[in-house]
Formats: sequence, structure tokens, C-alpha cells
Amino acid sequence: MAGNLPRKIKSIAELLQLRSLPDTKHPLISVLNIAELKNQPQHLDIAVTTDFYFIGLGNAAQSCLQMKYGHQEYDFDKGMMNFIAPGRVFGFNTGQAEEITSPGWLLLLHPDFLWKHPLALKIKQYDFFDYSVNEALFLSESEVQTISRLFMNIDQEYRTNIDTFSQGIIISLIEALLGYSARFYQRQFITRNITNHRIVSRLDALLEKAFSEDVLEKKGIPTVKDISSQLNISANYLSGLLKTLTGNSTQQHIQEKIIEKAKEKLIMTDWSVNEIAFELGFEYPQSFSKLFKTKTNFSPLAFRKLGRR
Repeated sequence: MAGNLPRKIKSIAELLQLRSLPDTKHPLISVLNIAELKNQPQHLDIAVTTDFYFIGLGNAAQSCLQMKYGHQEYDFDKGMMNFIAPGRVFGFNTGQAEEITSPGWLLLLHPDFLWKHPLALKIKQYDFFDYSVNEALFLSESEVQTISRLFMNIDQEYRTNIDTFSQGIIISLIEALLGYSARFYQRQFITRNITNHRIVSRLDALLEKAFSEDVLEKKGIPTVKDISSQLNISANYLSGLLKTLTGNSTQQHIQEKIIEKAKEKLIMTDWSVNEIAFELGFEYPQSFSKLFKTKTNFSPLAFRKLGRR
């Protein structure tokens, strides 16, 4: 990729023109049916950041935009979805493009299209827009059909002459698209049981290591960012996975481990509450006591007294 600073692309039309792709029919939204593209996109060697959302199904981003995200290329098949939020940096694969033969869709959506609609705020709550490249959504055949139908309906409405109903209908379809995506991600967390439980096991091993090596007092309690980085998983993806499998977010999972260790030390040692708090990485003992009371309904001293009866 040439240069150090990414090129800022503010409009959808600018990106499409940059890639020699069909002009958008609306300044704030564009729908690309990859199978209907007649020309290969123009090759580029730049990093970019945009002001709009990307939602891709199948080989849309790979064949159409040849996008690279982070240091990896997207590895699409016909049943894969990826999502990119505004402000994320990505670039392009400069290799020779392959002929576009398989189906796929790409939706480019500027936040201003959702202006004054509840989805303008709700879309920011979908964590998968901040997932990493290797955390794509893999779809079953029936799920591909469901998502494809929504893309086709958005495309049909997009190509129709814009009237007073058009924007509302398109937004409703996009909301359904995001809702199904969230549902299918939750299914993926469950069905990829072995892989996901391995991630949880690695998480627990990292936390156990942090406690066993007595590093908490020096480095403090591990943060969600620290843990997800060591696992090579985005913080949002890890939290979504844990929420589905255990009912707890990553932060809550870390806190549960802290409480387990605190209980052990309260029962098995004669350390003071302050000593235990510092040992577990708390800067202020009051913070430890408050967390312990919240999680157990007992103060640390009350729990020690109860446990030693």
C-alpha cells in the first residue's frame, strides 16, 4: 500500500468512481449486484477510510472491491458476510482481479441516509461492524437465501423511482438485514461449539496464568482489550461469544474469576481484606469490597466468617 496516511473518502460516489464501478442512484446509498457487473474494478494501491458502512454477501467485497482489511485479504465464499463501520481503515489487493462469476451483493450506506430514523442510533449497537476480518459471518444455504432476498428487495426499491415511501421501505429492509445478521451470528457462536469453547478455555488459561504468577499486584486486573489482543480476537466478538455461551460479557467473566480467587484467599489465608485487594490488582480496597458485595451479597469479612463456621 502506498503512503502512510489513508485516503479519506467522504462520499459513496467518490469510492465507486475511484474503482470504476457503476454510479450510485442515490448519494447516500448504493447497492451492487456483483453478478451484473460488466467491468472489472480498476486496480489501486492505497489505504482508505470512509464515512459510510459496508455490508457484503458472498464474494462481493473480494471480487468487486478486492479489499484488504488490516494485513489480511478477505477470504469470501458464497456464504460469508462481512461488515465494516465508518472510520475503519482498509486497502485494496493490487493483484490481477479474477473474473466475477459467482453471485454476491455489496451495500454501501452513509449514516445520513438514516437521519432522524431510530436505526441511526441502533446500527451503532451492532457489534459485528467492529469485528475483525477473521470473524466473518458464515451462512448456511437457507440463511444465504434469506439474506439474498433482502438484498434483492433493497436493490429493487433502490432502482425504483424515489418517492416519499422509498427511504422508509429501504431502511426497514436494512433493519431486517441487520436483525437477521445478528440472529445468524448468535447461531454461529452456538454451532461452532468446539472452536468457541476452545477460545473460552484459552481465555480461562490466560486469566489463571495472570493469577498464578502473582502479576496482578504489579500490572493490575487484565482489561478486556488486553485479553482479546492476546487471543487475537476483537473485543466485541469475544464479548458476543461469551454472552451466548456463558451469559456473561468478557468484563463480567473476568470479574467472576477475580471473585473465585478472592473467595479462596478469604477462606484459605489470614490475609487482611486490604492485602487481598492489592494482591488481586485493585488500586483501592474499597473497589474490591464493593465488587465482592455486588457479586456475592456478602462483604469480604462476612463471607470469611460464614466460610469458616
